[in-house]
Amino acid sequence: MDKPDPDILPPSPTGWAGRKIGLLGGSFNPAHSAHLEISQAALDRLGLDAVWWLVSPQNPLKSADEMAPLNHRMDSARAAASDKRIHVSDLEHHLGTSYTADTVQQLTRLCPDSHFVWLMGADNLAQFCQWRDWQTIARTVVFAIFNRPGYSGAVETSEAARHFQDTQIPAQDARNLATMSPPAWTFIRETQNPLSSTEMRRKSV
Repeated sequence: MDKPDPDILPPSPTGWAGRKIGLLGGSFNPAHSAHLEISQAALDRLGLDAVWWLVSPQNPLKSADEMAPLNHRMDSARAAASDKRIHVSDLEHHLGTSYTADTVQQLTRLCPDSHFVWLMGADNLAQFCQWRDWQTIARTVVFAIFNRPGYSGAVETSEAARHFQDTQIPAQDARNLATMSPPAWTFIRETQNPLSSTEMRRKSV
């Protein structure tokens, strides 16, 4: 399948029917090698056909003061997405969604025959309960959580992990996750890249 135009909804829903697709949302302010590591680990461990990087127009939990313009962050993501199976998109801009709950609900409606997995670093899992309708998100798409140095404890101690503890599947069964019914999630420990967009911005000042 050809790589889609990165600025629009990837090809018609029928083009993705039956495919296993990882969704990595974020500000990508800027994109970096840890985003790439998580995506490639997801492709390998979960048996995905593609990963979509959903570059958010504005994260509701983050200040707009330090947020680079969307087109700059799109360029950053394109430069970092060196794997041809990764597709960069400003999908939320086109859908008019600001919250992940709205995005995943629209995506599952637009592509009902695709199998979506939400990809998240353990650092985000630690504050997932602050996201709007976080329980609805977890009941709409399955999740794969990836280790981020210093945050692995969130897989046991975070409110979200405790709430959905009975739906966690072993990492050795991760290739089955995409076709499971939510809520279901797994934890992939191998990712070790400590890089963060915040640290990159601090060093650039």
